[in-house]
Amino acid sequence: MTTTTLPVAVYPAHLLGVPNRITLVRTVVSMLVATFAFASGDLWLLVIGYVVYWFGDSLDGWVARIRNEETVSGAVFDIVCDRACSFLLAAAFMTTYPETIGPLAIYLIQFGVLDTMLTLSFLLWKETLSPNYFYKVDQPIYVWNWSKPAKAVNTGAVVVSLVVAHQLDLLWLPYVVACAAVVVKVVSLVRLVDILRGRRPALPALP
Repeated sequence: MTTTTLPVAVYPAHLLGVPNRITLVRTVVSMLVATFAFASGDLWLLVIGYVVYWFGDSLDGWVARIRNEETVSGAVFDIVCDRACSFLLAAAFMTTYPETIGPLAIYLIQFGVLDTMLTLSFLLWKETLSPNYFYKVDQPIYVWNWSKPAKAVNTGAVVVSLVVAHQLDLLWLPYVVACAAVVVKVVSLVRLVDILRGRRPALPALP
């Protein structure tokens, strides 16, 4: 009789750990709130949805680190859930405020396609458990995309700029912010491809 040994990343203890439970709960709650916002057009529901998403996204990573429960599977689960929350919240935002369709469409292309390709690239290096450790591979790409300031800008800048634009009638502002994020992602992807093809050396952070 043969037995099958499961890889570490798929043991139930890892899949059902506290960080993944937090990710699951914050995703379900955020998407439920986004659904109600979608149906009602209530701005405050949109705000609550984003707060749940952003707070939960910070909390699950923090808990994973302090409990020493960071896993590759958990990182991928978090990445997928981030996209699910962002897309539904953006759809609710666009339905409630049609003038946001342009900048949010740019944001969704950036976050849903370019950033996803970049974020999943950590899987190409065994020493990186998640994008948070990409500084071990290349410090510039890490700083531009997953340092604390970069993550805050990536997840919140477009939404904040939309609110500011709505209040101050600065309709050009979210377009500038969204396009700037696209430039950062394109530059990062070009650098990543050059590293993978051996055209330039990676610059890992000094130990």
